[in-house]
Amino acid sequence: MMEQAEGSAPAPAPAPAPAPAPVPPREAISLEKAFEGKTLPTWNEQITVRAVVVSAGLGTFLSFIVMKLNITSGIVPSLNVSAGLLAFFMMKTWTSALERCGVFPRPFTRQENTVVQTCVISCSSIAFSGGFGTYILGMSRKIAKGFDEANNTMNVEEPSLWRVMAYLFLVSFVGLFSIVPLRKIMIISYRLTYPSGSATAHLINSFHTPQGAIQAKQQVSILFKSFLGSFLWSMFQWFYTAGNSCGFGSFPTFGMEAYNRRFYFDFSATYVGVGMICPYIINFSLLIGSIISWGIMWPFIESKRGDWYDANLPNSSLHGLNGYQVFISIAMIMGDGLFNFFSILFRTSYDMYLKRTGRAKANTAGVPFAGAGLAGANERQALSFDDRRRTQIFLKDQIPTVVAVGAYVALAGISVLAIPHIFRQLKPKHVVWAYVVAPIFAFCNAYGTGLTDWSLSSSYGKLAIFIFGANIGAKDGGVIAGLAACGLMMGIVSTASDLIQDFKTGYLTLTSPRAMFVSQVIGTGIGCIISPTVFWIFYQAYDIGNDEGYPAPYAKIYRGIALLGTNGWDQLPKYCLRFCAAFFILAIAICALKEVANNKTWWIRDYIPSALGMAVPFFLGSFFTIDMCVGSLILYMWSKSDRLHAQMFAPAVASGLICGDGIWSLPSSLLSLGNVEPPMCLRVFDADTNYEVEQFLSTLPTIPA
Repeated sequence: MMEQAEGSAPAPAPAPAPAPAPVPPREAISLEKAFEGKTLPTWNEQITVRAVVVSAGLGTFLSFIVMKLNITSGIVPSLNVSAGLLAFFMMKTWTSALERCGVFPRPFTRQENTVVQTCVISCSSIAFSGGFGTYILGMSRKIAKGFDEANNTMNVEEPSLWRVMAYLFLVSFVGLFSIVPLRKIMIISYRLTYPSGSATAHLINSFHTPQGAIQAKQQVSILFKSFLGSFLWSMFQWFYTAGNSCGFGSFPTFGMEAYNRRFYFDFSATYVGVGMICPYIINFSLLIGSIISWGIMWPFIESKRGDWYDANLPNSSLHGLNGYQVFISIAMIMGDGLFNFFSILFRTSYDMYLKRTGRAKANTAGVPFAGAGLAGANERQALSFDDRRRTQIFLKDQIPTVVAVGAYVALAGISVLAIPHIFRQLKPKHVVWAYVVAPIFAFCNAYGTGLTDWSLSSSYGKLAIFIFGANIGAKDGGVIAGLAACGLMMGIVSTASDLIQDFKTGYLTLTSPRAMFVSQVIGTGIGCIISPTVFWIFYQAYDIGNDEGYPAPYAKIYRGIALLGTNGWDQLPKYCLRFCAAFFILAIAICALKEVANNKTWWIRDYIPSALGMAVPFFLGSFFTIDMCVGSLILYMWSKSDRLHAQMFAPAVASGLICGDGIWSLPSSLLSLGNVEPPMCLRVFDADTNYEVEQFLSTLPTIPA
């Protein structure tokens, strides 16, 4: 928002300077006072049939997008803003169409907008937390055949549509009930910020003011144009992909040598859009990781072929170059994850101690990780009109603690009996221990997300892989058991933090927490049906994990973690453990430097790369990194030429690019299932190969016209 500076004409020289005008109280610029005259709908009026129908449609739409991102690079940006914008557009279109037909429906409120946004995100998030690009796919034979260890029937489970649906229904709802009793502590007592939830709430609030509605229409128009252009570009590219390494996606932009090292621009609208959404430092980190790995390390290790590892090993063997690629990236990811886990655990414990002793915000400047985002006792005493109004509504519709605890125990009991029948490698005692520990992890993750906006559900999942895999062992199916336990832990921890994030959005938009909870349950239920179906379409249409268009890097990484947990360090190639230790320490050092720089407010803090961002291209390559850097470059140049318009419309353009390319995956998959192949192959050769091809073609007999 732009602020207009106030000024006054200069007073005559003899006159004394006027006293400064009193600062207007917070109530004078209150947001909620602008909505004070509007009737607040009851919780059941906020959940409408049209809201559920629109949520199901948008949830399916975004599930395709998330699924494609999940099995290509594994990097999925936050789609909360896109969901809020699309929800507003769809609901406004619905009501406007009815009004033109002479039917005047119930007014579309910000509470209903929030319910739709929550339902859509809870539905589409199952495509990520459901493990379709990680643990579920890591169990499959397609991924297992890329490894030469633990390929027996006890450590391979081919995904079944109905079995995956049943498993998701068992693990996805439990997390909702695990955190409900703590919602008042998180939102009211500790006043955690939950940046993504707060940003979404401010966006929705702005849509429902007169000025915000006009801006929203402009954003929707830009998003639709971007979507259409991206969709048509993806359709155009499809015609030239009749074969491996065909099409614009395999164009050697920087030459053949760089292409062989996976440095090229693959003309993906999706990752250009993702690059416009992700912070500059993340894209910069990806580029650094690409240069270090594919530009320096892998060529060096390849030069040791025959010395450090057997020269006759296939490229997929963990005893060769693939082992260095997988486990060094795992080491960096684990270093980053463990540092953030313990730093947030320390921050959580210290802030809770300050709250309990009444010394919040006191002497926290010199304490690492302390006092981030929490309101002190004095701040809680001086509540504004907005705060009082929001607190009143938030506490109005209670979700009984007895119901939440009873539902958790009942669902856990059902899971203890049912999960061992879905994955025979897990015994009932393992499931019991997982459900005993999960609420503790769910609380830590939800609290940490409120402080940092960073969910560590995948880190808790990796921890479960190690613990359960090592405890059970490869002989008894420890790989599958560890991956299944990972899914159980991620399902509970992820949905719990998502729910509290949505409660924060509802708190700021005066949406009933009961309506938010019901919409989350509805969205989760829809997602448990939609996401496995979408995954099944991709799984049947493409050779996921082996198709260069769908490499599913994290599925291989998660299976590698499971193998490491069950087999130990002895299976690694020569010097691989030393490299892993070095990069593990490097990741911790980078995270520590970033944390210290943030606490000391050093200028260099904005230029310290992300260890997790650096680790991703170690295994996957650099092609998507180039795309994302192009997205950053577009945003940077746009901001330089017109900063206001860039801030207003860049998210809409980026969302349109992602959505258009992502939704093309649906007709593309259906064409593949119908055995409809593209008609042409666009492929580039180097000069020598091109000469050989021409010589071969010249030997072929001429076909008469």
